[in-house]
Amino acid sequence: MSTKILHKVISTTLFLMLTRVSSNRLVVALWVLGVGFHFGLPFEVDAAERPNIIFILADDLGFNQLGCYGSTPIKTPNIDRLASHGIRFTQAYAGNTVCSPSRVSLFTGRDSRLMDNNSNTVQLRGIDITIAHVLKRAGYDTALFGKYSIGSQMGVTDPLAMGFDTWLGMYSILEGHRQYPEVLWQDGKKLRIKENEGGKKGEYAQERFTKEAIKYIHQPHDNPFFIMLAFSSPHAELAAPQRFVDQYQDQFSETPYVGMVNGEASDKYAWYYPEPVEKPHAVFAGMVTALDEYVGQIMAVLEDNGIADNTLIFFTSDNGPHEEGGGDPQFFQASSPYQGKKRDVYDGGIHVPMIVSWPQAITNARVDDTPWTFADVLPTFAEVAGASLDSVPRIKTNGVSIRGLLQDKPISIPERTLYWEFGMQVGDPNSGIVGEVYQAARRGAWKAVRYGMNAPVEIYDIENDPGEQNDLSKKYPIIHGEFVQLFEAHQG
Repeated sequence: MSTKILHKVISTTLFLMLTRVSSNRLVVALWVLGVGFHFGLPFEVDAAERPNIIFILADDLGFNQLGCYGSTPIKTPNIDRLASHGIRFTQAYAGNTVCSPSRVSLFTGRDSRLMDNNSNTVQLRGIDITIAHVLKRAGYDTALFGKYSIGSQMGVTDPLAMGFDTWLGMYSILEGHRQYPEVLWQDGKKLRIKENEGGKKGEYAQERFTKEAIKYIHQPHDNPFFIMLAFSSPHAELAAPQRFVDQYQDQFSETPYVGMVNGEASDKYAWYYPEPVEKPHAVFAGMVTALDEYVGQIMAVLEDNGIADNTLIFFTSDNGPHEEGGGDPQFFQASSPYQGKKRDVYDGGIHVPMIVSWPQAITNARVDDTPWTFADVLPTFAEVAGASLDSVPRIKTNGVSIRGLLQDKPISIPERTLYWEFGMQVGDPNSGIVGEVYQAARRGAWKAVRYGMNAPVEIYDIENDPGEQNDLSKKYPIIHGEFVQLFEAHQG
């Protein structure tokens, strides 16, 4: 029996039982509706109307590294096409400036004010409720393919325990540093990748994640599905199949990245990325173009299966661009027009590309400048799925739904203050020892940053000064004071 039919049977049975003891059928009907939400049954949105949802997350991709966002020499025709038929958001933000707190924010619908750890050591807790939990309660099939890195206890915080029916990918944060891994995880069990053993490069992780997602889409589903496709690229290490790199082989002036080839670290990241890269710019560009092809493959299989129109696709990045393993965000102007990169709370570290496609609801492509952030994804997906968060035990989110923006006649969301906090680790970027705490906030056109608890609070008109060059704290003392109060209230 399908989930849709089962839900109708349950609701009808409850109604008939209760009408035997009550003459007020309206009261009874409303009570049954409440019970439906308590058990996570999607009464508000018919199963046939609810879209499939695919959330595609790139790793360390800069705002200006896609064709549709600027002047990059990197070719991204499929992602550009996705934008040309959907919404290209220009003021969307990641959950943080590094991987783990950004992903926890995404998964749980919390910004830094509700996080118990805003450093890169943060993990999901067993009591946390995730997007997958919420969509599972709403009757969705759920799957994760790719990088996870935010669950340390198998059976407690691994993807299966966090609401996913199935998963294949990288479990720990350091596993995500390899483009040709020797081990992946499948539903809680280690999976040997023999093609990559002994230093061989036979199976590219991003291609494997895409194949698994395509296989999943092809499977019969009685319910709508939710896929989290979390690529671990273009995060370092720099590597991609040669056919993608060849497109850029002679396009750039190159300085080789030497890694550990001379027996000592060439920079502070070389310990993690020891292999030399002769043409790092070409390889990096190839990595992004490879991701673009994999996005195109996902789009094609949705078309082939006749489900493209009612599939909601998000494409974004977990934070700003990296400078690791030979990566050079300055060369590609990766954050332009914003200042900073990964590990910065200037906009270059948190301001990300965000493209949304949903042909059935968004028939006219547009550019949208509404500021919003990762914490808003969970409540948005809940509303799309017809799930009431009020009925979900232990849910704790301060995001807001942007469902009203995902249509041809957008409904604006009220202005609010967005907030980020980042615990910068001392010395080694993965030391686990937090040194300074950085803070950032945005309200309307105003952006504030503080690089350390004893540092001054800077404020900027982010709309007219996207590069955050002209500190206006002395010119606007009242606004400056409001951000100071906010930072003091939430520091650490």
